[in-house]
Amino acid sequence: MNENMQDCVDRCDECREACLSTITHCLEKGGRHAQPAHVRLLADCAEICQTSANFMIRGSEHHAGTCGACADVCDACARSCEEMAEDAEMKRCAEACRACAQSCRQMAGAVA
Repeated sequence: MNENMQDCVDRCDECREACLSTITHCLEKGGRHAQPAHVRLLADCAEICQTSANFMIRGSEHHAGTCGACADVCDACARSCEEMAEDAEMKRCAEACRACAQSCRQMAGAVA
């Protein structure tokens, strides 16, 4: 695994952890934070980040596809979190999502 790929795996792991902790935060906070579509998007983001990291870790020849999908989902999740960016947890999650999206997009483009 090269340095760029390891960096992408790290960004995916950070984003997954941020999304999972943000789900708990949102459910505890309630209101618009706990809207089903938002919570589902956080869960989707955590899952695709885990999948993308796994594909890269095992050297799958298909990791560009998962990285491309991951970038798209991370961007959507960041936008959703940014709608509530006055909340520090939401801002932190959005930043992790943006960093992951950027890294995954570069990884998808590097091998596509």
